[in-house]
Amino acid sequence: MAYGEDDHRGVHTTQEGKSLGVFICWLLGNGCLFGYNSMLTIEDYFVHLFPNYHPVRVITLTYQPFVLVVAAVFAYHEAKVNTRVRNLVGYSLFFLGSLALIILDLATSGRGGIATFIGVCTVVAVFGVAEGHVEGAMTGDLSLMCPEFIQSFSAGMAASGAITSALRLITKAAFEKSRDGLRRGAMLFFSASCFFELLCVVLYAHVFPKLPIVKFYRAKAASEGSLTVAADLAAAGLQRHTKPSAEDDPAIPERLSNKQLLMQNMDYALDMFLIYLLTLSIFPGFLAEDLGSHSLGSWYALVLIASYNGSDLIGRYAPLVESIKVTSRRGLLAAVLARYLLLPAFYYAARYGGEAWMIVLVSALGLSNGYLTVCVLTEAPRPYKGPEQNALGNLLVFCLLAGICLGAVLDWLWLIGKGW
Repeated sequence: MAYGEDDHRGVHTTQEGKSLGVFICWLLGNGCLFGYNSMLTIEDYFVHLFPNYHPVRVITLTYQPFVLVVAAVFAYHEAKVNTRVRNLVGYSLFFLGSLALIILDLATSGRGGIATFIGVCTVVAVFGVAEGHVEGAMTGDLSLMCPEFIQSFSAGMAASGAITSALRLITKAAFEKSRDGLRRGAMLFFSASCFFELLCVVLYAHVFPKLPIVKFYRAKAASEGSLTVAADLAAAGLQRHTKPSAEDDPAIPERLSNKQLLMQNMDYALDMFLIYLLTLSIFPGFLAEDLGSHSLGSWYALVLIASYNGSDLIGRYAPLVESIKVTSRRGLLAAVLARYLLLPAFYYAARYGGEAWMIVLVSALGLSNGYLTVCVLTEAPRPYKGPEQNALGNLLVFCLLAGICLGAVLDWLWLIGKGW
């Protein structure tokens, strides 16, 4: 079957397979961060193994530069990159990294030390390269489809944190009194990550590209000049007609360059950067190490991380209610800037407040993070055609990751005056 502009046969065609597509997008978003979130959620295990290396902060700081560099390269070359291969490589690296953590733990018999820590950091770097492949590719690809797909993918990313937090609370309760409880919980996480990442490879390779709604949007993007969808369309059994370029046919509008797209959407790019700059300057390092002694003991950091992940997930579903969704560009920027009032609030809550105040603040941080992320990612691509939507999705993810990377660095500032 060939595709082209004649394939767009009406509204019914575009909706077929939508519900399954939304669910698969949720699973793929989950897989994008499941491995990394597993490592953050078992922070008590890594702190036990490597008490002198600040493992939570080092893991975050190791992970982010690899994500950022890989995402930057792909964002620059986005128009010529095979999206299918990029995503399959990314999810496969997630699977292999999770498997490597199991092998490393078995090989060292659960012992710490600098060699083991270097091995863990190496796997973290592999996870970073994998996310650099997947997050931008999936966001760009789904940006040229219906908004529900990008919302579901974003919600899936948040759900990975909520699911790993729930599993960690369960495993801690189940294994707390056993001799090797921390290690057993960690191995359970690594095994679950292996299974889930392999599931994502299968779903993306063999199920998602064959959904009618996905084929419709990718065929539409191809008719608008997109080259990134060709391999996925071929996997779905559609053959590509050669489309004349803007140089061959002046009637076909030329695609905006990345620079033009960035200039037209500088406020959205700034939104993404500032959202994650604030979030990562607090989460997870500050929550894991800077809270002192409290009545919840070793459960305190886990409860706070679970509160953040749960509220982040809720925030990513909130924009589905149109009456509370912010669509104004100025309104979004104002909300992003107002969110920085959380910084002094966290400082004073950590010094003078109790557990309840900190849980409320962490929940506000997560709720606003998820809500604003989805608002930006669903609104920004609307005015553009397929190739530009894909490019803009990649650019926004790069800005998001830049904010994460700098935020992870600024997170170390909380240690000033603490004797380190």
